[in-house]
Amino acid sequence: MNLAALARARAETGRPVSVALIGAGKFGSMFLAQVPHIAGLTVTHIADLSPDRARAACRAVGWSAERIAATTFLEDGLAVARTPVEVVIEATGAPEAGLNHARAALDAGKHVVMVNVEADVLAGPVLAAQARASGLVYSMAYGDQPALVAEMVDWAQATGFQIAAAGKGTKYLPLYHDVTPEGVWPHYGLTPEQAAEAGMNPQMFNSFLDGTKSAIEMSAIANACGLDVPEQGLAFPPCGVDDLAQVLRPRAIGGHLDRDGMVEVVSSLERDGRPVFRDLRWGVYVVLKAQNDYAAGCFRQYGLPTDSTGQYASMYKPFHLIGMELSVSVLSAALRGEATGQSRAWRGDAVAVAKRDLKAGEMLDGEGGYTVWGRACPAGVSAARALLPIGLAHRVRMRCDRRKGEILGMSDVELDESLTGVRLRREMLAASLGAG
Repeated sequence: MNLAALARARAETGRPVSVALIGAGKFGSMFLAQVPHIAGLTVTHIADLSPDRARAACRAVGWSAERIAATTFLEDGLAVARTPVEVVIEATGAPEAGLNHARAALDAGKHVVMVNVEADVLAGPVLAAQARASGLVYSMAYGDQPALVAEMVDWAQATGFQIAAAGKGTKYLPLYHDVTPEGVWPHYGLTPEQAAEAGMNPQMFNSFLDGTKSAIEMSAIANACGLDVPEQGLAFPPCGVDDLAQVLRPRAIGGHLDRDGMVEVVSSLERDGRPVFRDLRWGVYVVLKAQNDYAAGCFRQYGLPTDSTGQYASMYKPFHLIGMELSVSVLSAALRGEATGQSRAWRGDAVAVAKRDLKAGEMLDGEGGYTVWGRACPAGVSAARALLPIGLAHRVRMRCDRRKGEILGMSDVELDESLTGVRLRREMLAASLGAG
């Protein structure tokens, strides 16, 4: 609880924590908005495919002309990853680029804060192991839901509670799995013209709607927290904050989970489209299980909402501020040598499912696109069947026909074996199957 004090102490020495940011989109821009107001923290380099766009983002979030002039803007993320800074933030959202940037930064002795959850779920355990072996920090991004959930799980485990469930809320209906970028905006209450005027990317926003982003984030949480992914994929049960403990408990006692220790996403919509009362659309939660009757009694005495047995209780945070909270990860890595969550074991995966009938020769367009959506899957199942991770389902050609709803395998597509993502995933597969 002294992170701000540690940062102020660095400011007083004239050696602020130095940071390079790769990717000046929405997440990166929200971080940049806070930087001028944080003692002991400075961003010296920013990489973006359009440096002019990155400069414009800095102006839009309130940076002074002097601060912008003192910052180096580049197009080359690999060059920025190797700059003489303490922490590199990877915020591109592109799995292959993210893995290459992270490896370059770690090779150069920099801590890495991985905003790019897509890259983390594709090969995060390998990067985390590399960082640990080098005495560096590889961290989830605080402010994004996986890191916030990891914090809650860590608190619960450090206080002796068993984790029944952990996850987040979102807006979900089963029909969303079929939505394509062409039809995404009505679900956000926007016209295509309004979205275009705001500079909103339809494929990126569709990845949040069609279930892909939830699969990625829940897999990241499972990998960081030692939790399990449902074997049938996420169920997205409708649930408000008052009913978390009742809904997110094992099916054997009336809940929706296979067992204790699971990740799950709750929907802010009932299946008929009505809004859930006191929904958790923007927040995160953890459900605790009392280790004995005494602990269960304390749940009731101190106001935790419990299930009907009194053995399960819930805690939640109703919001997340993504990039505006990111400095917590940066300062924690540089000043404490600690990650705000990191992949420790491969327990969950986000695999590609056909959105429609696919034909041999067709090109897949990846996360949020027209051809596939991402489904959460236990890593053991993914490894045993060599399933195609959603992070490798972009710009790859189908080798065979597949029907709508089928999970794709790596052998179903033409993969470029020279890509970092493919090589690291092959490494993970070999390690998993060898251990098995």
